[in-house]
Amino acid sequence: MSSYPFHCSNVTRFSHGIAFASRSAGKKHNHKKLQLPKNLRHRRRTEAPPDFHPLIRRVEDPVQYEVPPSESEFESVALHSDYDENDSSDSYDGNVVWESDEIEAISSLFQGRVPQKPRDLNRERPLPLPLPHKIRPLGLPTRKNLIRTHVARSVRQPVANQVYKNPAFLISLAREIKNLPPEDNVSTVLNQWSRFLRKGSLSLTVRELGHMGLPHRALHVFSWVQNQPHLFPDDRILASTVEVLARERELKLPFELDKFLSLASQSVYEAVVRGFAKGGNTRLACRLLSAAKKCKRELSPGVYAKVIVQLGKSPDKRMFALPLLEELAKREDLALNQQDCTAIMSVCMKLGKFEIVEALYDWFKNSGGSPNVVMYTTLIHSRYLEGKYRDAMAVVWDMEASNCPIDLPACRVLIKLFVASNDLSRTARYFAKLKESGLTPTYDIYKEMVGIFMASGRLAKCKEICREAEMAGFKIEIR
Repeated sequence: MSSYPFHCSNVTRFSHGIAFASRSAGKKHNHKKLQLPKNLRHRRRTEAPPDFHPLIRRVEDPVQYEVPPSESEFESVALHSDYDENDSSDSYDGNVVWESDEIEAISSLFQGRVPQKPRDLNRERPLPLPLPHKIRPLGLPTRKNLIRTHVARSVRQPVANQVYKNPAFLISLAREIKNLPPEDNVSTVLNQWSRFLRKGSLSLTVRELGHMGLPHRALHVFSWVQNQPHLFPDDRILASTVEVLARERELKLPFELDKFLSLASQSVYEAVVRGFAKGGNTRLACRLLSAAKKCKRELSPGVYAKVIVQLGKSPDKRMFALPLLEELAKREDLALNQQDCTAIMSVCMKLGKFEIVEALYDWFKNSGGSPNVVMYTTLIHSRYLEGKYRDAMAVVWDMEASNCPIDLPACRVLIKLFVASNDLSRTARYFAKLKESGLTPTYDIYKEMVGIFMASGRLAKCKEICREAEMAGFKIEIR
């Protein structure tokens, strides 16, 4: 390796690691121990890295031993310590010289990451993604599309709004009142919830007590409501109370019905008629209807439907339903729900008024209603009784197209129709469908199946159905 010195200010460091401190010629020799200056004892920069590539000499080159410099040579070298490094590198020949960028690259390995070369400054950068607040059109701010569920709204509502019309809570009040001892008053249950109730809240509680067979407790609830200024007067709870009492036949009407009719409101009057009709007291219900007709007060068609249905249950009173049917036919604002319409069709079928059944079915279809299996069964039975088997089969096809679930009464009517039409394949198919759905055939179904198989001459099938009927508890004789 070369013994060329590296100069730093007033200290000369040779490649062998020997350092000599230079001194000026004008000063005297100081025999004290030589010390490095402060700038070398506390370096701001790291030393130059060692030479990892030593000079490789050839074998034939003579070995030159380095002679330590004399004092005069050392002084001459110290005088030229501030020479340019580039000049020295140019004058150096045959030896490996570290360039400045190489030294910087190696020293950066000990300091941090290697500095990267600058990239192409003229490259095309992709456009930034559009921001919502910048692409939003000018104008009013858009509304927030928050999902407001029923549960979220109910939680933020006060307790009174969550309680006063909650069916589960009102029915639980009726159950608590039912469990009270006979000597206790209903106020023990209702007083603690009084501040959360509103007008009309307890009408459902009163009706539930009526279904439980507790009309006297319903009357006690009404008496308690009368003493609450924020709950009474209210026609809804009054109508519910009189309906429960009329259904249980514990409501006494005054002899002057005209005076009662003039004092009672429409909802209370209709509740009394419905209560008497549901309770089976059709005589008082008809009296109230005739009194309303004389006073030219029109009651809702649902009230007429309740009375007609109750009259149709008794064979002796079915004829009294005809005048009510005529009154309904004259009504221009006829409004019946599906249940009432089907019930009136059933009564008319029993009365033999098949044209009224057809008219009610056509009206319900034209009014936008969708018939269910009960209405389809009623119409099929009506046409079966009238002897219009082909027309009844058209209704069967409509019912099959609508995918209505068929119940046991519908199967009974359909099998009767197929047997009357002598359609053995349909009869067997619906009988198998009846058993696949888990329904148990009745006695008349077994009898109809035996009859049609007997008529077709299939005695083995008749015996099989008879054994099946005996296992079900029926006894059918083959004649």
